[in-house]
Amino acid sequence: MEQGVRVIPYTVIDEADEIKEVPKGVELIQAPKLWNETKGKGMKVAVLDTGCETTHPDLKDRIISGRNFTDDDRSNPDLYTDYNGHGTHVAGTIAAHKNEAGVIGVAPEAGLLIVKVLNKAGSGKYEWIIKGIHYAIEQEVDIISMSLGGPADVPELHKAIQAAVKKNILVVCAAGNEGDGDVATNEFAYPGAYNEVISVGAVNLERGSSEFTNSHNEIDLVAPGERITSTYLNGKYATLSGTSMAAPHVSGALALIKTYAKAHFERELTEPELYAQLVKRTVPLGNSPKLEGNGLVYLTVPEHLAEIFDQSFKTMVMDAI
Repeated sequence: MEQGVRVIPYTVIDEADEIKEVPKGVELIQAPKLWNETKGKGMKVAVLDTGCETTHPDLKDRIISGRNFTDDDRSNPDLYTDYNGHGTHVAGTIAAHKNEAGVIGVAPEAGLLIVKVLNKAGSGKYEWIIKGIHYAIEQEVDIISMSLGGPADVPELHKAIQAAVKKNILVVCAAGNEGDGDVATNEFAYPGAYNEVISVGAVNLERGSSEFTNSHNEIDLVAPGERITSTYLNGKYATLSGTSMAAPHVSGALALIKTYAKAHFERELTEPELYAQLVKRTVPLGNSPKLEGNGLVYLTVPEHLAEIFDQSFKTMVMDAI
């Protein structure tokens, strides 16, 4: 299989030596509101990307292990260092654990399995990704996060994803950045366009649809994807934009949802049940479903809707009186 998969294109806006606030994207999806209940402890999230800077102070304690499937470092499977920055940024949004001058991810106590399937140039072979998915399945992860894509619908890739879902693994993918702003046209990138994955589009921090986000009828939901601050190379932090930045918000959210749901229902939920719990925690933004699917991931939605219902009921009673 030819090399044809790349990181979803992204824009580096800024770099910094330290950050002293909760990233705005993490706040926007209401993750801190769940931290009293869960921070994702016990969850294992596989990050299929360019590797990760394993010495970054906000990430080193979150990394469980990893594997390199690329041609970097002479294909040494035990060296999954990130030379690109993309994978480190994605990993931080999922599970960074803030130090005195750092960031915090959506699920700051989740464990990260670093699966390097893209090299220092940000590109890879379908064969690497397929092997990476099967490795993640073998490691019994809870979630697979992929902020990568290509134009080709490769049957072997699709089968690998289906195998993961059959094992009750949630597979989260960035939708892609080929959007033209016209919902009448479809922009497909794979694996994000497969029905079995949770396809994530992007919005800005004001909840407006990102101009670059792909639109098609397999989009499941949207998350913050513009001006997202997270971990970066050399122990630093960077602000990036792209659907690559939106997908890890959802991967982290699912780590919180899965631990919360297990405690609430007192059993392990299936992949379809967990997807339903995710959709339950979305807010429609008024765009076409081809742009936003079910809406913006918003982790306090069930309680939020209950409050609205209670207020509406009180209003009805007062009106009747």
